[in-house]
Amino acid sequence: MSQTPIELKGSSFTLSVIHLHHSQPGVIRQALQEKIEQAPAFLKNAPVVLNIAALPPALNWLEMQQAVTATGLRVVGVSGCKDEHLKQQILASGLPVLTEGKDVRKAPEAAPIPTSAVEPQPEPAASEEPESVTVTEKFARTRIINTPVRSGQQIYAKNADLIVTSSVSAGAELVADGNIHIYGMMRGRALAGASGEQSAEIFCTHLAAELVSIAGEYWIMDQIPSEFFQQAARLSLTDGVLSIQTLS
Repeated sequence: MSQTPIELKGSSFTLSVIHLHHSQPGVIRQALQEKIEQAPAFLKNAPVVLNIAALPPALNWLEMQQAVTATGLRVVGVSGCKDEHLKQQILASGLPVLTEGKDVRKAPEAAPIPTSAVEPQPEPAASEEPESVTVTEKFARTRIINTPVRSGQQIYAKNADLIVTSSVSAGAELVADGNIHIYGMMRGRALAGASGEQSAEIFCTHLAAELVSIAGEYWIMDQIPSEFFQQAARLSLTDGVLSIQTLS
């Protein structure tokens, strides 16, 4: 009996989702090129999903698509589209319109494209959030994962800290709006402060991550100082720059 020429199986892949926050293709292209130059080994020719939820329905889709692909990124799908006419434009360009699962979060990879330097936002009034409030107090909720996180899995702790008491495999992704704690071998990606919280931190007992990120600032594996690799470490932002120290 001959073997069937194809076999259909379910699988999971980790993809970066780029959330676009500007409708001008030229601005997006420049911002993407700057990000790629910061981490070419991670982003060059990478497959990505574009989230356009923040863009207007009157978007010139073909120009936007060309601006993104001109940077070398490989667009494999589009999410966040609610306008039917725009959906038809996307489908006509040969790309699928995707629906993100509840635990899917943008990778980062990166801060929203482009950053707030393009469109400055007003600073919140001092009375809105006292300076004494820490990230732990702000995110009172905690999501705890007691099982190993396998390759292809994505876990998102929305408005919460995330604690993983077991190992995290390469290809897995942890995302939290607050802090992230990993009490096993960490070989995947950890993205703390995903909603922009710069006081978020990452605590890890065995750091061997593919990528670590806090509020959009990130290191890939090669950028993690060698003396901290596979060691207990604590990562935070200092003046907007990632820093690392021994976790004791």
